[in-house]
Amino acid sequence: MMGIDESREFIPMRIAILSVSDTRTLEEDRSGQTLVDRLQDAGHTLADRKICKDDVPAIQEIVKGWIEDDTVDVIITTGGTGFTGRDVTPDALEPLFEKRMDGFSTLFHQLSYEKIGTSTIQSRATGGVAGATYIFAVPGSTGACKDAWDGILKAQLDYRHMPCNFVEIMPRLDEHLKRGKLRKV
Repeated sequence: MMGIDESREFIPMRIAILSVSDTRTLEEDRSGQTLVDRLQDAGHTLADRKICKDDVPAIQEIVKGWIEDDTVDVIITTGGTGFTGRDVTPDALEPLFEKRMDGFSTLFHQLSYEKIGTSTIQSRATGGVAGATYIFAVPGSTGACKDAWDGILKAQLDYRHMPCNFVEIMPRLDEHLKRGKLRKV
C-alpha cells in the first residue's frame, strides 16, 4: 500500500527553516514563508527560522547549532544552490553530512524537470543526515520550495506515509554513535 495509513497517529516534526540570501530580509522571504506555511499546514512545528548571507561559515554555524539542538528534527534551507560564485549552500552543508541522501536530489530533479525542463540542471539541491537530524537544501524559488515540500518532504515527514517514511527510522539514525539524542517515536 502506498499512501497515508489513517490507523497510524500523526507525529509532528520540529522543522527549522534557513533562507540563504544576500539580498532578502525575513519580511521579503517568500520562499522561506512558503515552507513555513506548508509545514504548519501539514501539522508540523516551526522550530526556528533564520535568514543568512551566502557565506559558508555563517551557514555552517547556524546549521551546526540546529543539529546540536534537541528541539530540531529537520532542517530545510532555501537558496544558494546554483552555480554562481555566491551560491555556497551545498558547499556549506555537505561537509556536515554523516550520510548523504542522493535520492533526495535525484527525485527533486525528476519533479523539477516535469515543471521547468532542463533548467533543473542549474540546481545543486541536496540532502543528508547529521547528528540524527535530516537536512535538505532546495533552491530559492517558491516553485522549487513547493516542489520539494509537496512532492517529497510532506510524505516522507509524515509517520503515516506507507510503505516507509523518515519519521519511523529517526530512532535509529544515530544508533552507530550511541548518542541517544532522539525522542521515542
